[in-house]
Amino acid sequence: MSPEPGPKPIQSSGSIKIINPPASILAAFSVLCLFTCSKPYNTTSTLKIPFLTFPSNPRRFLKIPIMSRTNHQLHHHSFATPQSLSDWLKPRLPSDSFASWGVKPGTKNVHNLWLELSDGETCLADAIPPVRTVNVVTVRIIGKDNQILVESHQELSDGSVRNRCRPLAEKMKSNETPEEAVIRAVKEELGSILNDSITVRIVPGSYSKKLDERNSLSYPGLPARYVLHSVDAFVDGLPEEGEFFTEEAEEYADSSAADKALFVKRHYWKWMEQQSEWYIVLQRLD
Repeated sequence: MSPEPGPKPIQSSGSIKIINPPASILAAFSVLCLFTCSKPYNTTSTLKIPFLTFPSNPRRFLKIPIMSRTNHQLHHHSFATPQSLSDWLKPRLPSDSFASWGVKPGTKNVHNLWLELSDGETCLADAIPPVRTVNVVTVRIIGKDNQILVESHQELSDGSVRNRCRPLAEKMKSNETPEEAVIRAVKEELGSILNDSITVRIVPGSYSKKLDERNSLSYPGLPARYVLHSVDAFVDGLPEEGEFFTEEAEEYADSSAADKALFVKRHYWKWMEQQSEWYIVLQRLD
């Protein structure tokens, strides 16, 4: 008895026949697709923004070299008054830590935190304890002989002194680009010693972004998540050597809560060699 013939190829109403191709042809086609489709992921394009040029494909993990606007709105808690913020924080923080806010030298008080939230500089994640997220721009200002300008310490409005030991740094506002924050930081913290015309030149390719998580020195007991945006820059009109100080206008002057908040009265600056042991430590803390 002869075997039954196999199924005939399926034929459509037209003249096209659908025939199963040999396995070897399918394998070759699959390999071709694999190499062809994966090629775009290996290419690197360049994103150009005024003053800066860097790859548009960000590196993963800690450092991401691409400038973008900050957005605090996703996890932003709104508090009508500093008192409502205080009532929300008390059951979520260690009582001794919260009691030290604005009392321990170098710390800020709940009015400062409320102003930061209201001004879009900070957001709080609802947790126990809450996590404060801040986008910070750090400007490594390059001076004579390739030295770096460092803020040694600050004098606060209550007369206390807070050690800084780091380059110029400023909290970014919501939806602000790093470039915009750099200009604002230089104007606010160094403007008192500069002329009315402030010239800031950001070094192309110097932008970097990294994440730093640690306990906040300003608000003891409140964990902080710092998103650090760093650039190198030249600023015209600064003293070329020695130490000097600048004065900053009162922050949040338009808010009634500012009367009870602490603010920086003076910034103290000094030039440092990039290769000095102290500056290497600064970079680790930054």
